[in-house]
Amino acid sequence: MKVHLFAANIFEGKEVLWIGGAILLLVFMFFLVVFLSFLRLWIQCFLTGARISIWDLIGMKLRNVDYPMIVRQKIALVQAGVKVATQDLEAHYLARGNVPKTAAAVIAAHKAGFEWDWRRAAAIDLAGRDVLDAVKTSVYPKVIDCPDPAKGRPTLDGVCKNGIQMKARARVTVRTKLDRLVGGATEETIIARVGEGIVKAIGSAEHHSDVLANPNLISQAVLKNSLDSQTAFEIVSIDVAEIDVGANIGANLQADQAAADLRVAQAQAEKRRALAVAQEQEMKALVEENRAKLVLAEAEVPLAISQAFRDGHLGVMDYYGLRNLQSDTEMRNSIAGTSQSGRNDNRA
Repeated sequence: MKVHLFAANIFEGKEVLWIGGAILLLVFMFFLVVFLSFLRLWIQCFLTGARISIWDLIGMKLRNVDYPMIVRQKIALVQAGVKVATQDLEAHYLARGNVPKTAAAVIAAHKAGFEWDWRRAAAIDLAGRDVLDAVKTSVYPKVIDCPDPAKGRPTLDGVCKNGIQMKARARVTVRTKLDRLVGGATEETIIARVGEGIVKAIGSAEHHSDVLANPNLISQAVLKNSLDSQTAFEIVSIDVAEIDVGANIGANLQADQAAADLRVAQAQAEKRRALAVAQEQEMKALVEENRAKLVLAEAEVPLAISQAFRDGHLGVMDYYGLRNLQSDTEMRNSIAGTSQSGRNDNRA
């Protein structure tokens, strides 16, 4: 009985050993497969000096990071002589940044002689700016049309001191300032400032022929104003591509002013005429009013004579003398009126 129990214990112990060995073998095979899957990338990192361990690759795999892309960009940076930590590349990827474009921008800046920090380039990329295009613009200047044709205005219009309108179009050559790319004004600010400077320069010219003879006067006047301050660009040159003569604004303004003055004078004359007509009507009314007063006064004369008879202040002889005087006066007036009308007839 004891022999059978001892044999059963030995058999159970062997089963445990077999099971444990199988588990260890599976774990070993799993780690071997994982190791072999990262072996090629690890060998590339080792040979290129990228210094990315296999445990870092496994960690990036577990963090759902595109580790082959991170390895390629780290190798490119190391081969270009740029020192960037693997954690910075991984952090930029997890922040939804464009790691390949940012790495290409940093490498291009380094090759061009600009020492550009990876964190600043990553911040610019996360802000939505095209970092690679910014570096290309700093190396190869960019030409901007002023005014922008996309805005629907083909030329910049200014008026010289002699009243002649000038229509100009310029081309501005700029390059990116990498140290001011964060927080610096964009192309729209450059276009607005250059346009303002061109209009001001045209307005300062005494005669439009001076501008036509030497358009460089506009460029020199605009460049003196430091238009690229607080912007992400440096103005290399401003070239006047086209300049034409427009309308005679001064003459048009004078004509408009003369027409306005004429309308004002006509309104004032009409006002005076209306006032004169009103005064004439008032005088006619006043004459009629005085005539009415005269009739009333003449109607009171007989009453006054009657009262004088009653009071004894006027006698019969006095009354007849008054009547004779009135008759003589009427006769003289009649004669005078007849002779005056005869003179008028002779003159006619």
